[in-house]
Amino acid sequence: MDKTEMPRKSDVVEDSATGGHQAVISQVDVARMAGVSQAAVSRSFTPGASVSATTRRRVLEAAEELGYRPNVIARSLIRKSTNMIGLVVMRFTNPFYARMIRDFTRALQELGYWTLLFNIANSEEVEATLPMALQYQVDGLIITSATLSSKMVEECARAGTPVVLFNRYTEGSNVNVVRCDGEAGARLVADALLDGGHERIAYIAGEEGSSTARERETGFVRRLEERGYHLELRERGDFSYESGYAAAQRLLSMDQPPDAIFCASDLMAMGTLDLAWHECRFSVPEQLSVIGYDDIPPASWPGYSLTTVRQPVDEMVRTSVEVLQSAIESGNSEVVHRVFSPVLVVRSSARLQPAGQG
Repeated sequence: MDKTEMPRKSDVVEDSATGGHQAVISQVDVARMAGVSQAAVSRSFTPGASVSATTRRRVLEAAEELGYRPNVIARSLIRKSTNMIGLVVMRFTNPFYARMIRDFTRALQELGYWTLLFNIANSEEVEATLPMALQYQVDGLIITSATLSSKMVEECARAGTPVVLFNRYTEGSNVNVVRCDGEAGARLVADALLDGGHERIAYIAGEEGSSTARERETGFVRRLEERGYHLELRERGDFSYESGYAAAQRLLSMDQPPDAIFCASDLMAMGTLDLAWHECRFSVPEQLSVIGYDDIPPASWPGYSLTTVRQPVDEMVRTSVEVLQSAIESGNSEVVHRVFSPVLVVRSSARLQPAGQG
């Protein structure tokens, strides 16, 4: 072979199976076989790029025959974009967040983004996690389980990394927010329980320090007080099934137990129901009404049939992705704050006044 035809050292890789060398297939090779330009090959592998269906088909057929795979890292360096979105999540196993992760990854992938998932143990860890995410040079961040300090907001802004808080917010922070109105949802529950004639109402709160827990408790307590009822029975939970079970145990062992319990999450409500049924032998909803929050899939199972507050997760996820994509593409620094309205989903775990009566 003539020396001019020898592959360059950078164009060969070691074949571990044979011990020999194997030529690296490049965009130039694909372009030559497909009979198109190298730019057309690049556009064919870029989601949303302008390229005809015929050209894309020829490129993909040539790539398949040659065994070509695009070098994502090299492309990201050229384009100064990694096509990665950082998704920060806490309570990874909670069905509400499991569904949310599925919806986010699907929506982002349809737009050509990959999701880099950061699973944090508590809200404090987000401050240590975000610098790591920025080192990966993600194109944007979606934070679902924690709020951001002003320091971290500024650091993300300096890095030019757009951020969306999903169902979280920090008062006065200069960051995009897409959330459901937690206070409004809790007010719906307060009205439903009072209209249903309940006289000893209890509340099992979510994790202390969470903006979600704070919103739900504020809305519930304020609405009860507006209607002349003072909440005296309150137990603390952390949104988990176990904390709901333990809190309900304390409430239902009282000499005068409550006749209604509102839980700040469905998992806590399910723990409450299991304790009431299997240990305390309460009749639900005749002796005890239980209402949750989130409307996770198990809430509708016949074994629970849980009355709960539903958040429009599909719309919230779609809007979050739209806001983030717009910020990435335009570099627009204008802050977006979108608030969605919840609805009360009535099932058989609570004794409520039928609609239209009053």
